[in-house]
Amino acid sequence: MANRSLFQVTLVVDDYDRAKAYYCDVLGFDLVEDKPMGEGKRWVIVRPGKEGAAIVLAKATTDAQTTAIGNQTGGRVGFFLATDDFSRDHKSFLEKGVKFREQPRTMPYGTVAVFEDLYGNTWDFIEPVKSG
Repeated sequence: MANRSLFQVTLVVDDYDRAKAYYCDVLGFDLVEDKPMGEGKRWVIVRPGKEGAAIVLAKATTDAQTTAIGNQTGGRVGFFLATDDFSRDHKSFLEKGVKFREQPRTMPYGTVAVFEDLYGNTWDFIEPVKSG
């Protein structure tokens, strides 16, 4: 079997700096790269930690892309952000103005709550049950 992993996904945004500020300053992601690509384009990559997939923040350049901002998964939860301390990070997110759609709930797989990002995309914020 091949050794593969998902290492990047694209999130269409309205403005590089606005998106970068939200993901890095509010959600605490690391800025991996921010490189000019010419013609007003940039290669902006953020990652929530040392492991897992990174997000390429891609500025919308067409009407279709602009329409997709905030609705890239058709209203479904499209992103899953894991933490090792739900209470700590949930409190921090609330203090920074992150909009949660629900109160935290305990499920068989962990503690979870759905939040909206800057654009309205929905995320599951989860502390998975520790195995073992």
